[in-house]
Amino acid sequence: MGSGDDGDGKRSLPEHLERMRSRVEVGSKVPSNSEGVYYSGAYSSMGVDNSLSVSDLQKRLKVKILEKEKDRMVFELIGIDAPIANTIRRILLSEVPTMAIEKVSFFANSSVIHEEILAHRLGLIPLDVDPNLFDYMEEGAEPSELNALKFRLKVQCTKVAAVPAEAKPSLKYHNSDVFSSMLEWVPIGEQAEVFGSKPPKPVNDDILIAKLRPGQEIDLEVLAVKGISKDHAKWSPVATAFYRMLPQIELLQSIEGADAKELKEMCPSNCFDIEESGKAVVSRPSTCTMCRECIRHGDWGEKVRLSRVRDHFIFSIESTGAIAPEDLFMRALQVLVDKCGNVVDRLNECLDVSSAQALASTNKEHLSHLTRMSTGR
Repeated sequence: MGSGDDGDGKRSLPEHLERMRSRVEVGSKVPSNSEGVYYSGAYSSMGVDNSLSVSDLQKRLKVKILEKEKDRMVFELIGIDAPIANTIRRILLSEVPTMAIEKVSFFANSSVIHEEILAHRLGLIPLDVDPNLFDYMEEGAEPSELNALKFRLKVQCTKVAAVPAEAKPSLKYHNSDVFSSMLEWVPIGEQAEVFGSKPPKPVNDDILIAKLRPGQEIDLEVLAVKGISKDHAKWSPVATAFYRMLPQIELLQSIEGADAKELKEMCPSNCFDIEESGKAVVSRPSTCTMCRECIRHGDWGEKVRLSRVRDHFIFSIESTGAIAPEDLFMRALQVLVDKCGNVVDRLNECLDVSSAQALASTNKEHLSHLTRMSTGR
């Protein structure tokens, strides 16, 4: 089959080449076409432009939310290439800022946990506060209401009177377990007015910090500052962020009767159903894990074809709770936009320098020519 017109006045690839460009084939033993083709001139000999077009991207790009919970969101991201999807994932993991505990001042610590371990545990507690309300703290700067949050933890373990010896520690002792809920926010400057009825606090109140026994105490003060997890994992806004390409299952021929029943039973992900007519249909392709059980045996590879759509991603964002997942996605996009803006600015600077150098070179040649004319050389 030759190349043709795709309806927009542009030439299109033959079917087999278009499939190589847009699909990752999953065979019974190994995948094929796993490497994407992103070079703009890859198909120039066929009159097809493979470059990234902003107008085409705007037409193709779609976002469809599949699941949304408080700290988790699953959505489809359609019409972009894997490098861009991976860039968004990496930004979510390491470049969206949050607030986290950075400095710990110990006044007393008679627990069994060393100060450096205790400070590390405190740093990993996610804080429920919007980092956009704060500036980054510059090196050597003093903490202020604009760049820091302060918390105090002061707890001492004591015995509870008249409790049987075999009782649980939580019943025998006061403050036997030190939880994140015991961190008390200490406003700096006018922060009390700024935050009002929603003071900064840990996302979860039941994060265990330490265990104490009678006579032991912890007294400390912490400062939380704005940062990104490229510097330290404690600033990561997500528990994880990942994506997978949309699975595609195609029945190459009609499968009915006993074969339909066998196909349905072979699939551990329950991707197939059987209609009243006894014919097998693909009903839940997105649940496919590409285990290949449906094409692994006999001649099933000639009846069923598995692939993944290269520009269709099922994206999952699991937040730590500090920032809602939908906000995380938008903030990641803004970081990407800012990065692109920086690249454009640097390129413009290079072009300005090149233009200035070219102009200086031209002026130098003209001056040299005039000098030769004036000296008769």
